[in-house]
Amino acid sequence: MSGQQWPTAPKNQSSESDFRPPPLPAMPPHTPGQQPVSTWDAPERGNGAAPVPQEPSFPPYAGAAPGSEPFHPGGPPVYGTPTYSGADSPIGVPALPGQHSRLPARPDRAPGVLESATPQDGSAFLTWLRAPRPAAEPGVWRFGHRPKPQEVAQPVPARQLLSGAVIAFLVGWLLWSLLWNGYLGGWWLLPLYAAIPDSWAEPHSVASVVVVYAYYAIIALAIMTAVGRLGRWGEVWRRYGTPAWRRAAPPPPPRHAPEEDPARWPHLRAAGAEAAADRLTAEAGAGLMRDVDHARISRAWHSVQAGRHAMGAFTESVLRDGAAACLHPSGNRDLPSRAARHDLVTAQVRLGTSADDQRNPYAYRGTGLALGPDLLGTSLLAVGPAGSGKTGRVVWPLAESLCLQALAGRAAVVVVGAAGSGLGPADDYDVIVRVGNPDSAYDIDLYGGATDPDEAAAVLAEALAGDLTQPHPGADSRRSTTVLAQLLGPFRAVHGRFPSVPELRELLDGAPAPLAALRRALEDEGQLGMVRELDARARQSGTSTDPGTVLADRVALLDRPAFSGFFDTSGQSRPFSLRSLDHPVRVRIDLPERGHADASRILARLVLAQFSMSVAARVDRSLFACLVVDDATGTITPESVRGIQRLRSAHAGVVLTLRTLDDVPRPLRGPLLGAAGCRMALSGVTPWDGQDFAEVWGKEWTETRDITDRQIVADEPLAKATHFVRKVITGKAPTAQSVTVRKVERERWSASELAHAVPPGHAVLSLTTVRGEHAPPLLVDLTG
Repeated sequence: MSGQQWPTAPKNQSSESDFRPPPLPAMPPHTPGQQPVSTWDAPERGNGAAPVPQEPSFPPYAGAAPGSEPFHPGGPPVYGTPTYSGADSPIGVPALPGQHSRLPARPDRAPGVLESATPQDGSAFLTWLRAPRPAAEPGVWRFGHRPKPQEVAQPVPARQLLSGAVIAFLVGWLLWSLLWNGYLGGWWLLPLYAAIPDSWAEPHSVASVVVVYAYYAIIALAIMTAVGRLGRWGEVWRRYGTPAWRRAAPPPPPRHAPEEDPARWPHLRAAGAEAAADRLTAEAGAGLMRDVDHARISRAWHSVQAGRHAMGAFTESVLRDGAAACLHPSGNRDLPSRAARHDLVTAQVRLGTSADDQRNPYAYRGTGLALGPDLLGTSLLAVGPAGSGKTGRVVWPLAESLCLQALAGRAAVVVVGAAGSGLGPADDYDVIVRVGNPDSAYDIDLYGGATDPDEAAAVLAEALAGDLTQPHPGADSRRSTTVLAQLLGPFRAVHGRFPSVPELRELLDGAPAPLAALRRALEDEGQLGMVRELDARARQSGTSTDPGTVLADRVALLDRPAFSGFFDTSGQSRPFSLRSLDHPVRVRIDLPERGHADASRILARLVLAQFSMSVAARVDRSLFACLVVDDATGTITPESVRGIQRLRSAHAGVVLTLRTLDDVPRPLRGPLLGAAGCRMALSGVTPWDGQDFAEVWGKEWTETRDITDRQIVADEPLAKATHFVRKVITGKAPTAQSVTVRKVERERWSASELAHAVPPGHAVLSLTTVRGEHAPPLLVDLTG
């Protein structure tokens, strides 16, 4: 969420316009040689676009017409670097002249928990909102969660329990029958005869009948109590009787007091915004509110409480638009469809179910497993072979959840993967960069929106040479950064921009004509400091340890005909900059993995480096920023590992997937597993990968039982004869068992178990929250 302040209108304007930003003036296209026009400090878009027509089912979307701009708690809806005129820019990303935006289609109805709701019935939404969400262990799906009862140390098997209860009942019945029929004598009646007076001894008297049958009932009750304890009748009742039925029955929905009912927005009423609370309560009851609307308006209210926006602006927006207030800059209130279960109150997405396995802690067995920003803020590393479910069961649900969080004004997400890898439909995103596709409406900023040559050189050096290892000449990233800075600084001083890919390749190759022209321009402008930079570069060029040759070879991978028109720095395209992550933007970057694998890895490293630098430089860190990289092969470098370690303090995280840890250099495997707070090993990992996970998960103390069979040696003749008969009948010598119980330290999951004992569709996942809470490795069914 942006920390910018809304502009204040002149005092002679009406009170309504005090919280509405004025429309942006039309801006001319950026021309080469000029500084790109920045719109980060501009107010909301109000460029004269026609308002979106109203539909009967839901309140109208707030358009961009002057005087009807909605209240955006997430800041100005601007995500690109340069700006162009045009009223049909989709979400603030500048539109080129003659181009029209392609807005994602709005869903006809809200999915998920709102599928059964109608414009006149909000019962489904209210049921979802009022569902219990108790506090639970990290990773537990809190929606409707019921904490498990206290663990029974060694539960008796059902067959043994029921057979023991039946045998105990038969023993008690036999004992009572023997007593009643006198087979055991009359001794058990002596207490009765000793207690009653002689006057009651007359037969058929009322007193004698009552006392005798009461005595019989006491004796029967005593026998029943004794055999009931022996037969564990109480355990049978708790396991199969009414208590078990009550536990299995769904709990009744909680009844909230009127002042605590979340559907009545009590926090707004407590702050004095009763009119806004009444409007939202009516919208929820009429079926006009979605889960995304609730999350978005709650987020906007938190920004008001934090002092980022005025309460009057929030109240005015709610009274004007109802559940459609404080819209995302794209105007969307939901995704067209959902592939996973989401709970936007707790910001969780359900990935599966913790298996009912002895290796899982008792509190997790059979519970839902979910992730949210509190866990993704420590970053997630998922390792599994192709077909194990990394993309469909992990990456896609997480990307979908983050897109919903972005629509609610809570998060900014960038999803990177190969084109056609199944990262969600295009309508789920605001910006889609299709690198190498001529139909792509957006470009990627090669320099990440940086204006400092040293900063741009550091990011570019990480992308070009960060994966190189010793003793390669370009392995030292500091030298590569210096080489690039010696060229980027002089070029920007002359042209007012950074070089394009062909121009950078020529400079790194040491072409005489471009370098001579650049030197003359610097001398004409009196840039003596930049001339010295070029001289230093000239002295190093051509030596055996010059990284320039390696960098030129890497840049040549991007200087291909397929990328013609991409990475433009002249201002004639719409480059997306990761510096816009202080806005709730949804971005997908499709890499040309099939025909340009090496170039795709360079671009993946570039995006990761720009992400780490951009989120660390954000002034407003209230938005959770997340980068999702599907197949991070060749992306892990020493600098990227250090960047991942710093993301937690910047309220950001990354999700990385790998087919195998062999795709990471051996010296970086341990630091990478240590930098990621959440680690997932999917079914089918190799024993070598399992060994790395087993080491990082460590060991635990466990209780083991050693059972030893020893032959019984008899010394007496009768015992020898008995043992002989027993051996003839059973065919085995009589033995006795000795049980030794001890505590040993063993691996939580061994390499062999991870490689061979994880069923298909399952994964072993350990969790760490941003607050430092841990969950041990859990066996999770990703299909449940």
